[in-house]
Order: sequence, then structure tokens, then C-alpha cells
Amino acid sequence: MPELPETETIARDLHAAIAGEQITETGVTHADVLREVTTRTLRARTTGTTIIRVWRRAKLVVIDLSSDDRLVVQPRFTGALLLDAGGLSPAERRYSAVAFSLGDGRILHYRDIRRLGTVALMSPSRFASYSGSIGPEPLDPAFTADNFSSVLRSSRQAVKKVIMDQRHLAGVGNIYANESLWRSGIDPSRSANRVAPSSAAVLRESIVGVLNEAIAARGTSFRDYRDAHGARGTFAAKLDAYGRAGLPCRRCGARLIGTHAVDGRATVFCARCQR
Repeated sequence: MPELPETETIARDLHAAIAGEQITETGVTHADVLREVTTRTLRARTTGTTIIRVWRRAKLVVIDLSSDDRLVVQPRFTGALLLDAGGLSPAERRYSAVAFSLGDGRILHYRDIRRLGTVALMSPSRFASYSGSIGPEPLDPAFTADNFSSVLRSSRQAVKKVIMDQRHLAGVGNIYANESLWRSGIDPSRSANRVAPSSAAVLRESIVGVLNEAIAARGTSFRDYRDAHGARGTFAAKLDAYGRAGLPCRRCGARLIGTHAVDGRATVFCARCQR
């Protein structure tokens, strides 16, 4: 699933490529990806509008329109926003669920093989309400060690589950939760309220560090993630924990353990270094 670095990469690419372009036509092939809007209403409210800005909130790609509406895309497992200047492969076009034709002849596709992601159209007030239910952005200066420690102290759940809970922290999913906890030397199953303030500060720095490094590498691609131009991210080669169960820990040499016991998601950690 695209997490913060992947959606940040997509949003930056699209803003640079399509801000200022007009949507001349909106086509919907698979309406089951739509949320909070019908096909007819989506066409009516987007056709003729200009794309003002493309940005990210949590794991969402947000497209601000001149009408003040916002297209809110959540790619989830196999979704992608792909810009097509005529060279997109037939295989990619086959899975296009929503297509926005632009004034310069290009098409912005929302492609989703399994159609588990969503495309919503929200008014400013609706988006404000929706965004307000999501936690702080980890790359925001307001995400301080003290604030983060308070969040952890308020929960008895496993620390990994807490940092993946979008109500507590925006944009961190399974890949980067594994990496951040490995970097900070914290057992993913440790109760969040047992993470000392000093350890919470280290974990915060680890989260911020790994997210920024992954953005610089344009995200992590294993199977489905592609940026807006169809290219793969390169951060997979730099992963220390996720996807490395059974391999030696790069810090101490012990065999990394893989489990689904923490939160039902794949968790990889070092029992020697993470306490």
C-alpha cells in the first residue's frame, strides 16, 4: 500500500506536471471506486475546472480544483495515478477506473487493478471534517517529541499498532513502522505506554529520518507502486527490517524474526537489538 513517501512522490510529480491544466472531460469506467459522489456528479463538477494544486495529506493524494472542490485519492493496495501522454501501455490503460482528460491532450488515469482504492470529490467543509479526523503529519514541525510521547503514553496497545493508527499519526504504514522501530531499537510489541520519553524522542527521529530518506528514493516498490510517470521507487534496497525475515540483522547479525502476531500485519524485528 502506498504510504507517506509514495503518495508524497506522486503528489509532487503531479503538481509539477499538471498544475494549471484544465480538465476537459472526465470518464468513469469503474464507478465502484467512487466515494461521496456519483459518476454524473463527478463529471459535472470536474469538467471545465482547472487544477490548482496537487498535494498530500496522510496517505491521500489531494487535487485542488478551481471550483474549490477537492479530488481525494486513496490508492490503497494497487491504485496509482498515472499521467498518460500517449505512451501508457495497454496493460495499464486496461485497469483505468477514472480518467481525467486535460487541455493539453494528456490523460490522468486512476488505475487500480483490484479496485480497493477510492476516488472522492469533497467540498472544502467536507474535506476539513475528513482531514480533522486524521492525526498530525510526522514531517510537520509541530510533530514534536513531547507531543509524540504524550500520544504513546495514552495507549496500552503495541507501539507498532499505535504509530500505524492514522488517528494518532498520519501516513505511517507497515513498511515504515517496521523500519522506524528497527532503527530506534524498540520491540514492536512493547506497550506504547511503556515507551519512555527518551525512547519516544529516538523513535520520532527514526520515523522522520526514514520517511525523508524514502521520499528522496521516490518510495518503495515491491509489486504495484509506481510514481505518476510509471517508474518504480528505489528504497526497497535500503530496507533494514521489512521483507528481511530470516536474514541477518544489519546491526548485530542475529536472525531477524518475522511474525503476524503484533497487529495481523507482517512484522519483522531483531529480538536481540529491539527491546
